[in-house]
Amino acid sequence: MPLRQLRSGTRTAAAAAAGLMLMAVTACGDDGDSSSGTGGRETVTVAALPLVDCAALYIARDRGLFEKEGLDVRIQQIQQSLQALPALAKGQIDMVASANYVTYLQAHEKGTLDIRIVAEAIRAAPRMMDVLVPEDSDIKTVADLAGKKLAVNVLNNVQSLTFDEILQKQGVGRPDYRAIPFPQMGAALDKGQVDAVHAVEPYDSAIQDELKARVLVDGASAPVEAIPLSGYISTGNYTDGHGKTLAAFQRAIKAAVEIAEKDPSVVRDTLPTYTKVTKKQAESIDLPVFPPVMDATQLTRLTDLMEKQGMLKKPIDPATLLVK
Repeated sequence: MPLRQLRSGTRTAAAAAAGLMLMAVTACGDDGDSSSGTGGRETVTVAALPLVDCAALYIARDRGLFEKEGLDVRIQQIQQSLQALPALAKGQIDMVASANYVTYLQAHEKGTLDIRIVAEAIRAAPRMMDVLVPEDSDIKTVADLAGKKLAVNVLNNVQSLTFDEILQKQGVGRPDYRAIPFPQMGAALDKGQVDAVHAVEPYDSAIQDELKARVLVDGASAPVEAIPLSGYISTGNYTDGHGKTLAAFQRAIKAAVEIAEKDPSVVRDTLPTYTKVTKKQAESIDLPVFPPVMDATQLTRLTDLMEKQGMLKKPIDPATLLVK
């Protein structure tokens, strides 16, 4: 995929994010009583990133699974899950899909946001996020990255968290992390502004295709294989009053995940409808794991790792955050 196509979505996504901050769509009422949507269905407003993580959300929408559950799910695209945090805190949106766990767990610890996890979005899978270097780079091994400039989407977040664990396992030094949004990583690598990039799909495949970038290491390799990466995040304030609505949402997402699990081509067909991925490119993108149910034990792997690396100052039990 031409990187200019991926970058062209940045301004649109940013505008959508700005729009979220001004939204006045706030669900209200007693348990299961959200604002009225199309045909009398319950409205749920969800902020979502144009990433593979959100595939189940769009499958559920396009296959009528939300409608079947009596929901009118309205999707607002954003560029980074962090951008939706203020709107979620103010009740202007009900949920963030593909929310970066690290960002929201840190906000929860600080008291900025009382989060609840409605469903898991994805867990790491082989080759879905890679550290890439230019084809002719002198960086040949992970050890060669020590002190070199490595682009990540957000500093001190899930990419550096998981990659630092990989580096520690191999006993090598850390790079100098630089914050560069995913859509701009290819250009930064091409211009020599960074020595390497830590990219996720669909940007991972795009950078490899256009720049002939070389995979240095799989960012989902041991010891962080299959670790939870993102989820559907809401707030205690919303979930306490909308149990029936959220149960319906969970059923629809689970049904979408089961469809994707049985037939991954459904995911590949859906990706071009909400990302800049072409149908041809979607055929070869490496897909993550879409968990059908939440698993507190797996989520604890992430919170334990965050505590170990100083991204949490005190333990958080994910089981207390799950919407059941």
